[in-house]
Amino acid sequence: MWARLGLATAAGGLAALGFAPFDLWPLTIAAIAALLALLDAARTRRGAFATGWWFGVGHFFVGLTWIAHAFTYQDAMPASLGWVAVGGLSMFLALYPGLAALLAWSAARTPLARALMLVPAWMLGEWLRGWVLSGFAWNPLGGAWLTVPLMPDAAAWIGALGLSALIVLAGGALRLATLRRWRAASAGTVAVVAIGLATLTRGEPAPTAAAPMVYIVQPDIGQEERWDPSAEERHLARQLALTRAALGTPAGRAPALVIWSESSIQGLVEDDPALRSRLASVLAPGDLLLFGGVAVQRRDGAMVSATNSVFILDARARLLGRYDKSHLVPLGEYVPARGLMTALGLARLAPGDLDFLGGRGPTTFPLPDLPDVGIVICYEIIFPHAVVDPEHRPAWLLQPSNDSWYGLSMQPQHLAQARLRAIEEGLPVARATPTGISALIDARGRVVRALGPHAAGVITAPLPPPLPPTPFARFGHWTSFPLGLILAALGLWASRRRI
Repeated sequence: MWARLGLATAAGGLAALGFAPFDLWPLTIAAIAALLALLDAARTRRGAFATGWWFGVGHFFVGLTWIAHAFTYQDAMPASLGWVAVGGLSMFLALYPGLAALLAWSAARTPLARALMLVPAWMLGEWLRGWVLSGFAWNPLGGAWLTVPLMPDAAAWIGALGLSALIVLAGGALRLATLRRWRAASAGTVAVVAIGLATLTRGEPAPTAAAPMVYIVQPDIGQEERWDPSAEERHLARQLALTRAALGTPAGRAPALVIWSESSIQGLVEDDPALRSRLASVLAPGDLLLFGGVAVQRRDGAMVSATNSVFILDARARLLGRYDKSHLVPLGEYVPARGLMTALGLARLAPGDLDFLGGRGPTTFPLPDLPDVGIVICYEIIFPHAVVDPEHRPAWLLQPSNDSWYGLSMQPQHLAQARLRAIEEGLPVARATPTGISALIDARGRVVRALGPHAAGVITAPLPPPLPPTPFARFGHWTSFPLGLILAALGLWASRRRI
């Protein structure tokens, strides 16, 4: 039994190598095939759940090692606690693969039936992972398809959840091939490829005659110096200098969209007219600066809460809008069950004692003479069908982030999540971070321009045009549920016929 669970853990770790930065997607498919083989050997429900759970432990631990690095930038807790956090989170998230394995094993009596049933069971687990206890939809299994021709476009129809279904189906086909069930293995492979080919009906975005220019500023300010009060002036000056050099002279230039990263401004911009004037000094009439900062709420003159916000500033130093992050990071931006957590010695990773408050969620901001923008901050981009206001669809998405907290594997993984949302919604995404990876992504999820980790510079490019609303943008997960229901029905049929 212990050998089987060890193999399950190793298989889960290999499955995570399909994600960026490794992109070894065949290993993900092979790992799912191995999981199915181990489930075929399980003799009890307890054994089936344990097989899936240990697979999940290995999978999430390898995929989330970057979290531990964040604990090195605070003094309230020992840095070694970061690895405890990675392990604890991995064991919690492993409940979902464990549940999927248990459902597949319980509902199916043959390897074919089990291969079919694991697909809807895995979809259910990933869907639950996206919203239970505020959700953590990081690295859906289907993200491993991003480097495979044709396959990423399927997200426009069936979303990341459907892409995960296809990779589990491919793993099932490989498992059946090892059992020499050639007909069933071929049918599964053909189904995966056929769905990928069906996405070729999508066209290219229609070019616009006067696309505005986007200037994404990456100053290369590391987390080790980011909150140093003595460096605040130096950081602001660096961002202003990069912006000024990129914009050049305003004569003959079209209005510009200048984008800075999450928390790029340390001061309270709403309370400081001089700071707003200084920021606006680099802008010409018609230009806009979109940047991250903090807004505070006061009661009787005392600060009682804060929001992680993005501000929109024009050349006259007027604030035209403010978006407050809605999906907050536990222990990053607020402490859940603060009394208990404090007693356990746990604190917020970000400096300060005030908890952040959440905003109202996806919001579209009209911009004067420029395309309307939807804003999501940092990891809000990882939640499918939760990044756009459906009543007021924007022309593009802005994702300011601060990935400098985390290990290097996090940055390409976060970029991958942004690419998935671009494909699902049919919208370009502009992504700005202080240390990388900043990028401009088109409406089919392709990276137009990017600045890698620890490089200072400015991405300058026309804003890509949007596509019409995709099926996934219109209907969300309802587009992928039929796939799961069909495979569940086939699995039950194969189980009853003992095929």
